[in-house]
Amino acid sequence: MAPRRSAAEEVEEEESETELVALHFNESLTWRPGKPIPLDKLLKHLNTLSKELEELDQEVVDPNSLTKVAKEVASHQILSHKDKGVRAYAACCVVDILRLCAPDAPFTPTQMKDIFNVTVTSIIPALFDPSNPYNTQHKYVLRSLTEIKSVVLLLDVDGSDSLLLALFSNIFDGVSGVKSASGEQVAKDVEFSMAEMLGVLIDEAATLPAKVVDIIMAQFLRAAGPGAGRRRRDHVQIDDNQATLLAKDEPEAYQIAKNLCQTFPDKMARFVSQYFSDVIVDATSFAARPGGHKGADDEDGDEGPSGPSESDLKELSKAHDLIRELWKAAPQVLQNVVPQVDAELSADNVHLRQLATETLGDMISGIGAAGPPPPPVLDPAAYPPLSMDAEENVEVQGLNTFTKPLSAMSFPQTHSLVFHNFLSRKNDKASAIRAAWTTAVGYILSTSAGGIGLSREDEATLIQGLGEKLSDSDEKVRLAAVKAIESFGFRDVILKLGPNGGVSREGSILSTLADRCRDRRPAVRVAAMSLLGKLWAVGTGELLAGNEAVTAALDGVPSRIYNAFYANDAEVNALLDRVIFECLIPLNYPPAKKTSKSANGSSQSQAAAAAAAAADADAIRAERILLLVRSLDPMAKKAFFALQARQPQFAQILETYIKQCELFNGGVMDDNADKKQANLHKTVRYIAQFLPNSPQSVQDLLKFAKANDRRNRGLVRYIIGQEHDFKTVHNALKELIKRIQGGKDSTIHETLLPILYRSGRFIFNRSHLATIMDYSKSNKDGLGSAAHEVLNEISQRNPDLFKTHIGQLCKDLVDQAPTENRENDPSVAETLKACSTYARKYPKDVPMDRDFVHSLVSFALYGQPPKVAKHAVNILLSKQDSKSTVYAQDLLQRIFKDWTYGSKHFLNKLSAVSQLELLAPKVAQDAEDKILEMIQKILLEVRTEAGDKDPEWVDDAELEEECQAKCLALKSLANKLRSMEADEAKENGAKIWKMLISLVHNKGEMTKTKNTPKHHKSRLRLLAAQLILKLCIQKHFDELLTPEDFNTLALTTQDAAQEVRHGFVRKLQKYLADDRLRTRFYTMIFSMAFEPNAEFKLRTETWVRSRARHYEGTHQHVLEAVLPRLFSLLAHHPDYSSDPDELVDHARYILFYVSLVATESNLGLLSKYAERAKQTQDALNPKSIGHRVLCDLTQVIIRKWQEKKNWTFNAWPDKVGLPKGLYGPLKSHTEAQEISEKVLVPDEIDEKLDDLLRAMDRKKKRKSTTDGSAESRPAAKKSRVQPKEPRIKEARKIATPKPKKPSKPKKAPSSPKRSAISDANRRRSGRSMAKGNQSYMERDSSEDDEEMLDGVAEWAYENGEEDKEAGSDEEVETGNEGEKGDDENSSELSEPEEVEEDEEEGDVEMTDEKTAEEEMEEQEVEADDEKEEEAEVEVEEEEEEAPPPAKANGRKGRSAAAATKEKEKTKPAAKEKAPAAAKKQTTLPTRTSGRATRGRAAAA
Repeated sequence: MAPRRSAAEEVEEEESETELVALHFNESLTWRPGKPIPLDKLLKHLNTLSKELEELDQEVVDPNSLTKVAKEVASHQILSHKDKGVRAYAACCVVDILRLCAPDAPFTPTQMKDIFNVTVTSIIPALFDPSNPYNTQHKYVLRSLTEIKSVVLLLDVDGSDSLLLALFSNIFDGVSGVKSASGEQVAKDVEFSMAEMLGVLIDEAATLPAKVVDIIMAQFLRAAGPGAGRRRRDHVQIDDNQATLLAKDEPEAYQIAKNLCQTFPDKMARFVSQYFSDVIVDATSFAARPGGHKGADDEDGDEGPSGPSESDLKELSKAHDLIRELWKAAPQVLQNVVPQVDAELSADNVHLRQLATETLGDMISGIGAAGPPPPPVLDPAAYPPLSMDAEENVEVQGLNTFTKPLSAMSFPQTHSLVFHNFLSRKNDKASAIRAAWTTAVGYILSTSAGGIGLSREDEATLIQGLGEKLSDSDEKVRLAAVKAIESFGFRDVILKLGPNGGVSREGSILSTLADRCRDRRPAVRVAAMSLLGKLWAVGTGELLAGNEAVTAALDGVPSRIYNAFYANDAEVNALLDRVIFECLIPLNYPPAKKTSKSANGSSQSQAAAAAAAAADADAIRAERILLLVRSLDPMAKKAFFALQARQPQFAQILETYIKQCELFNGGVMDDNADKKQANLHKTVRYIAQFLPNSPQSVQDLLKFAKANDRRNRGLVRYIIGQEHDFKTVHNALKELIKRIQGGKDSTIHETLLPILYRSGRFIFNRSHLATIMDYSKSNKDGLGSAAHEVLNEISQRNPDLFKTHIGQLCKDLVDQAPTENRENDPSVAETLKACSTYARKYPKDVPMDRDFVHSLVSFALYGQPPKVAKHAVNILLSKQDSKSTVYAQDLLQRIFKDWTYGSKHFLNKLSAVSQLELLAPKVAQDAEDKILEMIQKILLEVRTEAGDKDPEWVDDAELEEECQAKCLALKSLANKLRSMEADEAKENGAKIWKMLISLVHNKGEMTKTKNTPKHHKSRLRLLAAQLILKLCIQKHFDELLTPEDFNTLALTTQDAAQEVRHGFVRKLQKYLADDRLRTRFYTMIFSMAFEPNAEFKLRTETWVRSRARHYEGTHQHVLEAVLPRLFSLLAHHPDYSSDPDELVDHARYILFYVSLVATESNLGLLSKYAERAKQTQDALNPKSIGHRVLCDLTQVIIRKWQEKKNWTFNAWPDKVGLPKGLYGPLKSHTEAQEISEKVLVPDEIDEKLDDLLRAMDRKKKRKSTTDGSAESRPAAKKSRVQPKEPRIKEARKIATPKPKKPSKPKKAPSSPKRSAISDANRRRSGRSMAKGNQSYMERDSSEDDEEMLDGVAEWAYENGEEDKEAGSDEEVETGNEGEKGDDENSSELSEPEEVEEDEEEGDVEMTDEKTAEEEMEEQEVEADDEKEEEAEVEVEEEEEEAPPPAKANGRKGRSAAAATKEKEKTKPAAKEKAPAAAKKQTTLPTRTSGRATRGRAAAA
């Protein structure tokens, strides 16, 4: 405790306090009117007074001595003096007097008002000019008012509101306006003092005028550049020039306002809350206005009250922009405002809900009034590609303080209830709100909630919501979701969206994004596919480096993009082309390196440097191409190679177009002008059909022709020429586009670009080939397999590219040649195959030197895998000269040195012998006995024990050597047949032919003991069936295929093993598409109506439709003419029965055919065929009426199909022909008349067909059957009898139908409910046993034309009558349909006056070319077959990954079918329109038949 002071000390202290200092200044500062004090004198007095007052201390000064001076200095004369110096010094004196007299000011209210008026209007504004001569005095006034807080007296002055408004306005405008004429900046201490002054006022004021609060709030809107709101809504990206106009740092006024809010959060929160209450409450009350303006954006039928007007919305939008910026700058002041925004989320008006949703989303993201940050740049052409680590250090262009997302506090934690209310807007009924919510979520995730982060739960919820919006019903929402993902950086996509699952994982957000590549709406498609392409291109560096996260997320992107090709849509295909060449493999990738020109550098050195750079660029591009191929799944890979296969076709089309343009000559032609113009228009229309907007494309292509620009035509030829390197092709494209855009018709390039992309040598270019070959040898980065696939495809489709590299190929083969004790690298097989393909086309270009010949012999004898022997022999004998014969003899001698089964490299020898049989038959003839003896030994002996648990099929890698040897032996026999002339083949090849037919008939069994393993039999019967197809390419073998054998072969499409079915159908489609088989083989395709694998069936249907369009374009009725053949095939099918339940199954075949072939224009032709075939006799079994029953059934189906499609039926006016080998004439016209009037289908079939049509619609959504082996798959719906053995074993044991009613006689052919075919005949038909007195041999069309013209014009019945009305028709294939002689000795059934010449071909023959779309669709089913030369033991010459086996085949029992039918009858009609979800869950039951081996789904 301090010592107590004495009384004397206290008295002494009081006396000292009374000794105050008085002011010494005694000059007068006022004057009488008319006698003013001179200015210099007045300034001197004020200066003296100011200095003295400044030195006085408040504690010792005598306030009374200041009264006079205070009155004078605050007089109106001084404060209103025109000289700014007087006002400055006076202000200094006033603030000192206020300091000395505090807290009591010695001024009257009027004087106080004048003092603050001069301060606000004169002193404060003068501070913003540092060059002012009285700047020191001004700063002193500011400092004194602030430090002493004398400025608070302003709040008590009358009219303080206007003074406060002026003060705040002057300060905010001053600190952020133009500083001074001299350009000097305002000192920071001045800005700080001003901010402190405003803070003092806010702190001391009980309330602030509304306009002052407005002024403070307005400073935050300085962050919003011009058009910021529009950019936020429309995703407008600012270019670099515009970005320079935007502020990069916070303006001083913005900083002062932000500091005020942060320093005084409580008071400012109150003021801000009141401010927004006035704005938002007024806005929300708009909804209750009667007759208010209803916004144009009200969607989804919102029937709420009228919304605010446009001006109201503008003010509202401005207020919400302010809320965004306040949350970013000072979130504490919005604690009472956020609930008001939350209330807007529940408003009835769409505009308010949308505004609130956008605002809350931006607040959570930390996005202010300036709008969101610019989207990250994903440059697919950048090299080196972006890496995960490097992206963190990359500065986003255009990002500044205002656009950088920043959140000072976590919104979800601070306002959790509002956050959850915001989340609920994802299900808003208005699509505009859902789209706004989706955009907001994208920014929240990409910015990590303004950099402050999200909890795991919140982030997962938002990601899930974003994924759901990608599948929203409204296209604007889906587009907003795609754009939202565009706001993510590459690293964010991998680390935030990637863990949810990659593109290949169904249900993940990236997978859903990939689904949008096939969206119905173009805008969504374009955005999604472009984004995916860019993401993959940017990530190629990490993909090559093996980054697991990037690989898991993006490896499947190319597959999803290329799978969009199967949509078969012109717009999608055009988009696909652009994404491929602008995103996945940009034509400008890698960017050209800018080389500096050296003054002393020689031209040679510069050229060498340019060549090295080009080679490096080619290698980089080839690497990306290989990475792309490696990333593709099988289906996408087929699409990729199909797109490359169409390139030569489109190049030829474009070449034809350029030639027509040259002939057209801009419209100036000397002769044949009409013909040339017609040809040009024909070509243009042909090209336009492949483009999205055909009418516009026609106009653009004609404009290009009329421009008659010689240079442009030359550039097109550079682009499509296969001899040009990539740099030449690319430069030509760039120059062409630049020239077109600079012309008067600048939009032509939009039409030409897709065609140029499809026609140019951009991917399979000779510049890339060297790198691809290097990768095939080194397997660098795991791209060796992809390189081999590409080389294989090039060798098949574009062998010309090897011209400059064939020497290197041969050298590589010599270096890698195997020996008896040293194996070669298995990868060399692809190189050998490529060389083989090239040698077959250009045999003279292959250097056959001694070392290369020895290497080929080594490959033939010791190469691994054994399939390389085939390629080696092909190269060895490619020239077919005398040396080739010597090589063949030498090779055969070396093969026979150890010609024993099981010897070392025996499969190589067998494969080599097989090719020698084909390419050197005379050499092989010398050793025929040895070869045949070995083949017989291989085929007739079973060395692998069969077991009950044997699989139906095994992959190539697991196939035993015995089965491989048998396959090679069969191919050797087939090659022997192929090498024979026609007469020799018929004479000496009958046994081999019979053996192949027997293999198919006996399901692959060759031995009498029938102990061949099941998987061996599957291989052998597939191989036999495919070899028969291959042999039938030659006319003399096709004539050997009898109708019975044809029917047996057709049953291969219904084999129990899925691999057998699919392998046979693929080969069949390949030959048919190439026009190598006669058109009767199309009949087999339509036996696939019961194919259980929905995916394969769908692909087959696509292929058939493609072929139908092809023939329709060539005005050939090929597939229509197949219908009579289908009648015959079905009538002799082992399962045929006229029982209604069985007949409805056969109706499915016909319905399958009609659904794929029928059009409104050919419906009458199909009906004509059915009508005509009914009036004939079955040539295979004259007692059978099955074909007539099927004809009636077809008529009913055609009628129902017409009603379903709402088509108009037009009767076919011409006559039609039938194949004589299948149909014969009736005995009399009377019999024909009776048959035509008789209805052979039962009445109840009509209702069953209706059920079948409904079941067909439901079946379209059934899932594909792609399980494993038959034993591992779940059984279909149980039938009456379920044999323990696979159903294929009982396929032909029960080939006859069970008798229906024994009481009825069998010989009643007119009964519509019974089959007129005897049991013996049925059994014979099922076993393909031909009658000896029947001929089914087909002849060339020229023979039939000749015989038809010989006068066989009328139908001759057996009793000599002539049918004058319904005479027999000629075979369609020999008439005006333009077929290649696919007729069945039809002359005896031919009609007169049906011979028409083939349609005259114009100068532009494009009907002979398959369209690009058709070629690509065929590639879908041909791609595996195209690899036929690389097979080791695969049937024919293919190498294809065996798909999993099919389901165990069979059909449901009749009782089950009847029960199903009865249940269908009892269903209410409403069930026919079941929801789509229910339809997807409906699996059609299958049926088991003791007579059939096919797996078919029965009608529900």
